[in-house]
Amino acid sequence: MPASDLAPIAAILLSAVRDAGVVALKTFKGDTLKHWTKAGDSPVSEADMAVDALLKERLAMPGIGWLSEETEDDAARLEARRVWIADPIDGTRSYIAGFPDWTIAVGLVEDGRPILGCVFAPVTDEMFFAEIGKGATCNGVKISVVDSESLDGARLNGPRRLMEDLQKMQPKAEVLPRVHSLALRFSRVAQGHIDVACSTPNSKDWDLAAADLLVHEAGGLLTSPAGELILYNRVDSSHGPLVAAGRRRSPAVWKLLAERHT
Repeated sequence: MPASDLAPIAAILLSAVRDAGVVALKTFKGDTLKHWTKAGDSPVSEADMAVDALLKERLAMPGIGWLSEETEDDAARLEARRVWIADPIDGTRSYIAGFPDWTIAVGLVEDGRPILGCVFAPVTDEMFFAEIGKGATCNGVKISVVDSESLDGARLNGPRRLMEDLQKMQPKAEVLPRVHSLALRFSRVAQGHIDVACSTPNSKDWDLAAADLLVHEAGGLLTSPAGELILYNRVDSSHGPLVAAGRRRSPAVWKLLAERHT
């Protein structure tokens, strides 16, 4: 199926993610929410599992593989040209703690790159969506990155120590309170609310795929230190450090990061 025929799949995706948000909100801030720690000291809750089950059922389509943080990995996905990549709740710690910065993030990848991306923040009712070649939107309104060749006044977001180092090197930049959902952090760059967002090593496909397309369709870049795009649906779903920013600003950020320990 050519990318131009994505509209029916996009409609199913948006409906499924919207309904997943309803499911997640039912137990958000609930006194009886069950949660536990899984391998790698990562938290998971009954809401993660319920959303995962809903998405997997609603998005099941012939010939499309599945990769989710909460589903046991099936190597058959590696043979599929198209793969759904889902994070049922990105920012589970925030979800469990009752904070609003968690999302449901789902991307459709074709030949290693996203062609559909949806990031939904149920608490603030923000539905970010992108289809390859058609721009990015939030609640149906077009969004775009804020770009500049300078970092003066740039709004930064990411891990605290990294942000402190960047601000020391660029005192006129502003460090915003950290957005804990990585998908939402990068979506805020696409939206123009954050100018530069960073992640440290070990982010996963499911944290990134949907927001990756949002950033690029909004006119920005999400890249590795070498300026390379991220490839998805590999054997190893982990990634190194990443930066999302405008196309002109991105090289300046990586230059600063390279100088950080010199």
